[in-house]
Amino acid sequence: MQRNPQVAITLGDPSGVGPEVIVKALATLPVEERRDFVVVGSRAALKRANAITGAGLAFGAAEEGDPALIRVDEVPIDGDLPAIGTVSAVSGDASVRYITRAVERAMTGRADVIVTAPINKEAMNRAGHHFDGHTGLLAHLTGSKSSFMLLASERLNTLHVSTHVSLRTAIDRATVERVLATIEAGQRHFLRLGQTPRIAVAGINPHCGENGLFGDEDERFLAPAVALARARGIDVVGPIPADTVYARAYGGAFDLVIAQYHDQGHIPIKLVAFETAVNVSLGLPIDRVSVDHGTAFDIAGTGRANHVNTLSAIAYARRMARAPRGAA
Repeated sequence: MQRNPQVAITLGDPSGVGPEVIVKALATLPVEERRDFVVVGSRAALKRANAITGAGLAFGAAEEGDPALIRVDEVPIDGDLPAIGTVSAVSGDASVRYITRAVERAMTGRADVIVTAPINKEAMNRAGHHFDGHTGLLAHLTGSKSSFMLLASERLNTLHVSTHVSLRTAIDRATVERVLATIEAGQRHFLRLGQTPRIAVAGINPHCGENGLFGDEDERFLAPAVALARARGIDVVGPIPADTVYARAYGGAFDLVIAQYHDQGHIPIKLVAFETAVNVSLGLPIDRVSVDHGTAFDIAGTGRANHVNTLSAIAYARRMARAPRGAA
């Protein structure tokens, strides 16, 4: 009988909605499935969220065998539990230590996949952890030279050439080598999940530059990358103007769109799948899936945070964990 994948869930910023959506999501799972999860973080923050939401959970140690208890890999907060809804260095440092512990579990085979709750970049940087977010931090912790952000939903998937950089820097990063590497990363991921993808590359300029009238980056960098990928047997077309490619993909013409920068990929996904789309890191030696929302300090502590996206992340993580990494 196939073993259930072991999922490590990081608590996220303890001042945000992460603890609340985690306890609400776990409370919906059958009791017999809860042994497949371990929450990495502060038990005190979890208990506070449990009281706020009325989730009715009980917590045990990471090695706990009782499925009625949520297993917790305790990473204590340095000092008092920080206030809800505030940006603080204490919370920023704690969130980084949670991720670090979860990566250690994954790298040593004690977790098959990581699911991450939202963190706050300002809080991280206040604590001296100068990363662009989860993507850069995970690449650093795993020794990866590069990683890629996939936003995945039922009808639209987009993989980014660049993410948390300025638009000017994003244009500079859209090289033949980087675009080709992004296409290949998407191809490997979909093959691993049992699907040969139809990939479209979104143009970087309006109308893909209109034959040089609005820029020549599409002709100089994107088109050659597509040609190289096609020569390697990948079903990819483009560049296609970004103002039409997402509608075509949503309508079923493509399985994956290669976005050239953060907002080009995030806006369409959040328009059509705001509650269900998940963030997947590709190119790492471990599997990681995240919710696609932030810490929501404005509603943290109210118990109103929606946990649907957390359940989507858990479902996608389990799907990845059941697919061998060498399947592609």
